[in-house]
Amino acid sequence: MADFDIAIIGGGINGAGIARDAAGRGLRVLLVEQNDLAGGTSSASTKLIHGGLRYLEHGAFGLVRKALIEREVLLQIAPHIVRPMRFVLPVDPALRSARVLQVGLWIYDHLGGRKILPPTSKLDLTQDAAGKALRPDLHVAFEYSDCWVDDARLVVLNVLDAAERGATIRTRTHISRIERSDVWRFMLDSEGRRAAMTTRILINAAGPWIGQVAEHLLRLPGHPPVRLIKGSHIVVKKLFEHDRGYIFQNSDRRIVFALPFEREFTLVGTTDLEFTGEPSAVSPTADEIGYLCGAVNGYFRAQITPKQVVGVFAGVRALYDDGSGKPEDVTRDYHLTLDERSRTASDR
Repeated sequence: MADFDIAIIGGGINGAGIARDAAGRGLRVLLVEQNDLAGGTSSASTKLIHGGLRYLEHGAFGLVRKALIEREVLLQIAPHIVRPMRFVLPVDPALRSARVLQVGLWIYDHLGGRKILPPTSKLDLTQDAAGKALRPDLHVAFEYSDCWVDDARLVVLNVLDAAERGATIRTRTHISRIERSDVWRFMLDSEGRRAAMTTRILINAAGPWIGQVAEHLLRLPGHPPVRLIKGSHIVVKKLFEHDRGYIFQNSDRRIVFALPFEREFTLVGTTDLEFTGEPSAVSPTADEIGYLCGAVNGYFRAQITPKQVVGVFAGVRALYDDGSGKPEDVTRDYHLTLDERSRTASDR
């Protein structure tokens, strides 16, 4: 008999969530992470639990609906790290009309069966506190609900819960070899100590390293249909005094968030750029920093320059390559591939 029912490669939010779910179903689970939990993309996000308002323009209603349903589930089960946040969306008729935004937000309010969070409302920026930080010619905005999250802590809490349900967690552990027969056999290497393990099912949840695992460890034929997209963020001294976030439209049809961050700062992000190279060495470029400064300068009265940036971070998302031309158009939905080559007819 194999040592484990499921072995998961990757200690980001996907690996952590799978481990928690599987352990909760009584399965013998092993999670292996080469560095620390949430050490990659899962600690380099925009810190939001949201449905993806902009994905409605791409017709991704199913994706947005699932995300909105999960948003309220997370808000109920983890209110200590997930909290509601209102977002201000100023109307710039040169980009999208107030009517288009209103219809989109109505769909966003109703698509996921919202029960806890308050609905969209219309703001008079000449009277509302949210307008004080914005250009004086911006008079109208819409305010809607999403949630903020401590992203890295969400991963850690999922893994702690999985461990409490019996899962084995191995961080700072490398898999040096994987072989496949009736079960998966692999070698773990941690601080010079090696251990051989077996599992019935192996899950590749390595995030931006998913292609490297597939090619070098699993030795799968061909290149996996994965597209690596880099998202960068900057941190500046706070640009507004209230506790709401902003979502800004841009002339390139993308959106950028400006969020209250750690009391004294504002977090601005994110970008969408193709990425090649080693994901652990990712960092924002000067062009990305300039882009984010320019995006918020188009809306705020106070102007920022790259010299005023006090912190930066970036992450790489592994997305399914659906053939989209622009990085921002690539689907954010999950694509699961099941490889059953080792199963015989009697197993099915």
